[in-house]
Amino acid sequence: MFTGIVQAVGRIVQCQALGHEPQAGKRLVIAVPGLDLSNVKLGDSIALNGACMTVVEKTHDTFSVDVSAESLSKTAGLDQVGSELNLEKALCVGDALGGHLVSGHVDGQGTVQAFSAVGESWQLVVRAPRELGKYLAYKGSVTVNGVSLTVNRVEDHEAGCDFYINLIPHTVQVTTLKQLQPGMRVNLEIDLIARYAERLMSAP
Repeated sequence: MFTGIVQAVGRIVQCQALGHEPQAGKRLVIAVPGLDLSNVKLGDSIALNGACMTVVEKTHDTFSVDVSAESLSKTAGLDQVGSELNLEKALCVGDALGGHLVSGHVDGQGTVQAFSAVGESWQLVVRAPRELGKYLAYKGSVTVNGVSLTVNRVEDHEAGCDFYINLIPHTVQVTTLKQLQPGMRVNLEIDLIARYAERLMSAP
């Protein structure tokens, strides 16, 4: 489990295919100068742009993960050398829950519609697939590229569901969200509570 509070920004420094078949995954090596890896063991989980991955190798300032072709097809930003990633180590019992409960399982990808300064803050507008729109609500939680955020407005339409988020300067400064531009794809995870509420309401 995670909280959606980004602990560091890493960079992909190596991206190597795990085989010659089209369905082969990739091994990523991520440089993490701002993340303490001293308590990270092989087999531990770290979220990369909101996607939970398992550490298979590490040095004092890098770690490696193996990403399946399926995961690569369902997530954004995990297959290009030089790409920066929002990083969060798995939650430990007793840690502060500063964001909201995040599983690290990407539910889908959204498309940035707008990202612009509004006063001292920034407004981010993302279009989510229609099937995820029912989980988005005013003042509800959503994870965008691994960052726990609060929805300020929701607009449903035929093409999908647009949701609006206000980003304070600190969030923009310490995450990769500052790099977003219209048309870019982002990883989305809907709130666990919304998922279970739907199941409770629809179960026979």
